[in-house]
Amino acid sequence: MELRHIRYFLAVAEEKNFTRAAARVGIGQPPLSQQIRDLEREIGAPLFHRLPHGAELTEAGESFLEKARGIVVQAEQAKAAAQRAARGETGRLRVGFSGSAAFNPAVPAPIRDFRRAYPAVELTLLEANTQQLVGMMREDEVDIAFIRPAQADPEGLRVFRFPEEPMLAALPTGHRLAGAVSLALADLAEEPFILYPQTVGTGLYEEVVAQCRRAGFEPRLAIGFEPELVSETPKMASVINLVAAEMGISIVPRSLTQITVPGVRFVPFDGEAPMARLGCAMRRGERAIAARNFMALAKTTKAAG
Repeated sequence: MELRHIRYFLAVAEEKNFTRAAARVGIGQPPLSQQIRDLEREIGAPLFHRLPHGAELTEAGESFLEKARGIVVQAEQAKAAAQRAARGETGRLRVGFSGSAAFNPAVPAPIRDFRRAYPAVELTLLEANTQQLVGMMREDEVDIAFIRPAQADPEGLRVFRFPEEPMLAALPTGHRLAGAVSLALADLAEEPFILYPQTVGTGLYEEVVAQCRRAGFEPRLAIGFEPELVSETPKMASVINLVAAEMGISIVPRSLTQITVPGVRFVPFDGEAPMARLGCAMRRGERAIAARNFMALAKTTKAAG
């Protein structure tokens, strides 16, 4: 028994006429009659009383009608479900982001737009550092990740890079340079720096250290975050709080000025400033439609620049 047999049966049952039913389903009346006879042979009972000017359901036909309608409805529902899945409108998507990246408009905007466009997709968000997120993507624990990438894309991943974001000096309000309109990076040569270790905030750490070296000095760490002691989801906000505690100074992405902490002032740099890289990463050859749909939205988003 095929689905087309059931559709033919329903057409005859509803039209009560083989000729009208044949026109409705788009085949000739003789082939339709043969299909109904084949169905009756398979069932082992007549489904219609053939009348001179129409057709009436037999008792077997009446019993078959109720179930047949349900089968067609279920088939249509299954077809629609498959089509929605093929468009990435259902299923799940796991999105990771680093703590500092969350303050950049490039992160919340596509998440918001994706939820609006694909409300039936189960969306899970996870915060971790860049190194952890890269590992989780390779282990298929995260589908999309907003990371602070190094110069080269991580192996196995493709990163869409947003425009680079200027970084600012974060200074205690009592610092000698806190009142400056701007400053040169070299002005901080003797200052104690608060930075995450390279293993945690790869892209930001590399950029700050590289720019300090170009300015002629090696940054001196005021406080170190031991990699094995850093929590699974380190917060860039903790760096700002340590600056407020006068433990040292830091250099942070401009979007972090949204963090209002008494005792901290952000000062821009003159000339060449460190730049924060931000990217949206996806596995190379990713086949999940939901992930690809998210990436397409991310590519239309404006980052903080």
